[in-house]
Amino acid sequence: MPAPILFIGNKNYSSWSMRPWLALKWGGIAFEERIIPLGGEGYGRSQIKQVRDVSPSGRVPVLHVDGAIIHESLAICEWAAEQAPTLWPADALRRAQARSVASEMHAGFAALRRDMSMNVRRRMKAAPAWPEDTRTDLEQLFELWEQTLRRSGGPFLFGVRSIADAMFAPVCTRLRTYAVVAPLAAQKYCATLFADAAFLEWERAAEAETWTIEQTEALYR
Repeated sequence: MPAPILFIGNKNYSSWSMRPWLALKWGGIAFEERIIPLGGEGYGRSQIKQVRDVSPSGRVPVLHVDGAIIHESLAICEWAAEQAPTLWPADALRRAQARSVASEMHAGFAALRRDMSMNVRRRMKAAPAWPEDTRTDLEQLFELWEQTLRRSGGPFLFGVRSIADAMFAPVCTRLRTYAVVAPLAAQKYCATLFADAAFLEWERAAEAETWTIEQTEALYR
C-alpha cells in the first residue's frame, strides 16, 4: 500500500493541519505531506479550488489513504491511533478522559480561536485587551491544563504524548504569539511541547515559509 498523503495548509497559519501532522509523527506513521497554500480566491468560504479538488469539505487537513478520504483533524488523529495505539492512554477511563479533552478543543474555545489566529513566526510585544468571552476561554483553558497535569504528573496532559497534546499544541503557539501571560503550569506545559522534536520540525518549516495570508498579517499592522 502506498504511503498515506496528508494535505495540509501553510504551516505558519494552519492550526488544524498541525494537529494530525503531529499525531502521525508521534505515532511513527510514514506519510507524504502536500502543502496547499491558503488565502486568495475562495479563502474563508471553503472554496479554494486546490483544496476542493482533494477534500469533500473544502478544508484541510485531509488524509488520502488506500483509496479512502478522511477529513477533519480529529478523525485523522483517530485513524492514526488505530495504527499507533500509544497515541491514546492505555487505561480505558483515562483514554475516555483524553478523548474528552481533545474533543473540547475541537469543538470549543471559539472566542480564543476567533481572536488569536495562528501565526507561528509572529511575536507581539504585549497582549491586546481581550473581550470578555476570550478572557473566559483563557481561564477555562488554564484551569483545564492545570487540573489535567496535576492528575497525570505531566509533563504532557496524560503523562506521555497523546492526541490531546496534539490538539492543544497550536494553542501554545497562539499564547506565545499574542504575549499572553499564562500561569506557571501552562508555561511549563507549552515549553514541553516547544521542545518536542516533531514540533520543532514544524516550527522551522513555518518560519521558512514565504507565502502570507493578508487577512491574518493585517492583525499585526
